[in-house]
Amino acid sequence: MTVQTERPPSGPADVRRADGGGAGRPTPRAASRAGALAPYLLLLPACAATVLLLGWPLLKDVLLSFQNLNMAQLIQHVTEWNGIDNYKEVLTGEDFWRVTLRSILFTAVNVVLIMVLGTLVGLLLARLGQRMRLTLLLGLVLAWAMPVVAASTVYQWLFAQRFGVVNWVLDKLGWHSMADYSWTSSQMSTFFVVTLLIVWMSIPFVAINLYAATTTIPGELYEAAALDGAGTWKSFTTVTLPFLRPFLYATTFLEIIWVFKAFVQVFTINGGGPDRLTEILPVYAYIEGVGNQHYGMGAAIAVLTILILLGLTAYYLRIVLKQENEEEAAL
Repeated sequence: MTVQTERPPSGPADVRRADGGGAGRPTPRAASRAGALAPYLLLLPACAATVLLLGWPLLKDVLLSFQNLNMAQLIQHVTEWNGIDNYKEVLTGEDFWRVTLRSILFTAVNVVLIMVLGTLVGLLLARLGQRMRLTLLLGLVLAWAMPVVAASTVYQWLFAQRFGVVNWVLDKLGWHSMADYSWTSSQMSTFFVVTLLIVWMSIPFVAINLYAATTTIPGELYEAAALDGAGTWKSFTTVTLPFLRPFLYATTFLEIIWVFKAFVQVFTINGGGPDRLTEILPVYAYIEGVGNQHYGMGAAIAVLTILILLGLTAYYLRIVLKQENEEEAAL
């Protein structure tokens, strides 16, 4: 009786072993290389879109800042290069430095108010019951989702001189001198309205994200703190705040950028008035460039604005990294 057996595969054993048991199967080295390249391939579309939508306009703005371009050159399609004359004119003038200082103070006040109030609202969300939390979250989302131009228009109606709701309420409460008060007639009152608008629109972002961060804190830490005799404030400083510190750093960084370039709110409320006393750098660049039809000058101001913003954010990040290194060294 004959017994048929399976014919062994031909070829050297080391060749079969190198094949990994099947043709076309990738080797471990090739698979690891493909896995290392996968994140970069996934980021490639976003990087390409960023370069196309942001990098190219930025390059055009830089080139424009070295040109003497007004309406005449624009109509005649004439390119007149003037080197760094635009930057010299901007940096040697008093208006630029006055507007820069105003922009920095404006940003600092708004960011402090946004972070303090947003943090309080976020902690309140963590303490509320489910129904009240959903109601407050709905109101925050609606305020956050409102377009900037629409929100600015609503604030113009609220603070209108003759038929504004704010003046009517103040008049009914006994401040009869506020019945026909013009909120855009002075620098401080205009900044008050603009600050109120920016803070109102920015608090939801801080509050919702901070509430989401509080949900990641383990409850056992609060129980351990309570067993050690820690009160509400001690639990906040020893448990809540250390977990929220990275979030607060990142959110403050984003708010500095967003407030510093708050063009729409300032320009919509009063166009940088009265007497150009509420102009911040983005509004100043627009008025000098588009309003006065000196496009090269406006481009130079825009480039300097970007450099100032990069300097402020770099200084802030340096402080944050220094504090983190000190905390790690202390541990």
